[in-house]
Amino acid sequence: MSTAQTTKKTIRWLPLESNPEVLDKYVRDLGVPAPWRYADVMGLDEELLAFVPQPVHAVILLFPCTPKYEEFCKEERQRIDKEGQTVSSNIVFYPQTIANACGTMGVLHSIANNWAHGGLLNLKDGGVIKNFLEKTVNLSPAERAKALEEDTTLASVHENHASTGQTATPDLADNVDLHFVCLVERDGHLYELDGNKPYPINHGPSSKDSFLFDAIKVAKKFVERDPENLNFSVIAATTAEEDNY
Repeated sequence: MSTAQTTKKTIRWLPLESNPEVLDKYVRDLGVPAPWRYADVMGLDEELLAFVPQPVHAVILLFPCTPKYEEFCKEERQRIDKEGQTVSSNIVFYPQTIANACGTMGVLHSIANNWAHGGLLNLKDGGVIKNFLEKTVNLSPAERAKALEEDTTLASVHENHASTGQTATPDLADNVDLHFVCLVERDGHLYELDGNKPYPINHGPSSKDSFLFDAIKVAKKFVERDPENLNFSVIAATTAEEDNY
């Protein structure tokens, strides 16, 4: 859960499992009410996307950190630093300074960018995530990262859910080579939010209606960079009532 662009992380968390059931229970304990939930995207082909519960408000992608990906990140940063990009002031971005916390970073980005600046998501008053977002949304990215390092309540909820799921829990000292990123639509553009990168990545025009299909196009590019690797999964954040799907 690290890339060549990151500095050494001295704080370590147990990784979250890429499992909608785990994520749903996690966000309920953070203070995110139903109908917000997470659902597996069973495939990237267009006909399979018809089975994804709508509306979709964010997409979380889990993928392997390989040498090909590391090299791509270097080239991407060089290109953006040279050419520049447009990033909406309404995007809320949290750098990742905690090792193995990228699952929480993906969840955090999905929630923050659907709550802040007039977003659709209502959060529980006094809940862990609302208290954290209210405290950090107007800070600089570096200040947000520091606040997350120091938030023992959020860390405790994360730890409780990192030890659940269907796979064996890694040791705290383990380096996990899988990484989560979040894709969201804001102000007519699709953004990749990866706390291991120095800034959000603008992937071009999008809309609420086309967001899922646009996000899957981006996801396919991740797969195409490492076609022999099967360790990819995609999860959609939705407000569709579960009984309807």
